[in-house]
Amino acid sequence: MNPPGAVTSDELPGIAPRLRELRRGRGLTLESAAGRAGLSPAHLSRLETGRRQPSLPMLLGLARVYGTTVSELLGEIPPERDAIIRGTGPAEAAQVRPEAGGWLYRQAGGAGRAMQALRVRVPYGAEGDLVRVHPGEEWLYVLDGGLRVVLGESVHDLVPGDSAHFDSLTPHRIAALDAGGANLLFVHTLLQSPVAELCPGGSGMHRL
Repeated sequence: MNPPGAVTSDELPGIAPRLRELRRGRGLTLESAAGRAGLSPAHLSRLETGRRQPSLPMLLGLARVYGTTVSELLGEIPPERDAIIRGTGPAEAAQVRPEAGGWLYRQAGGAGRAMQALRVRVPYGAEGDLVRVHPGEEWLYVLDGGLRVVLGESVHDLVPGDSAHFDSLTPHRIAALDAGGANLLFVHTLLQSPVAELCPGGSGMHRL
């Protein structure tokens, strides 16, 4: 008997090898992937060999861990997306998202992908004491201004041309060092979260 919420093997043909290929492609061991998804290694092994079928919550959890979508896990072919994102003109202005404290976010990548790319304006003296911890990876590149990046107990002051790439489960926060603020490129792998939760100054953070 299948567990509640699970689907039969007839409904998910070929999902077992895709789960295994995605995990290996992300460089994750069975134990680390299972831990991030809230499963036991034995259960994930059974999913990857087709001896058990995943429920929808399991699929959602695995999609988050692998930085993809449930559609890809199911082998669905996504619609063709525009590979070019223009950086000037009215379309760009419409993408600017003002946030509390003066943070500005501008979409720099395509929508509906397993990676979110943004241009971020970090104001001076705003939200610099907010800490974020969540699944995924983050990469940022300083375009201009000075930026302080705190990763756990480590403090790093970055200048234009410097970048940081870290696991988002590491408690982290950023702040502009100069009165003129800082501009950076920001990339995050957690597609399923709202933009405000992805961004360094977004809502849902914890104040020190």
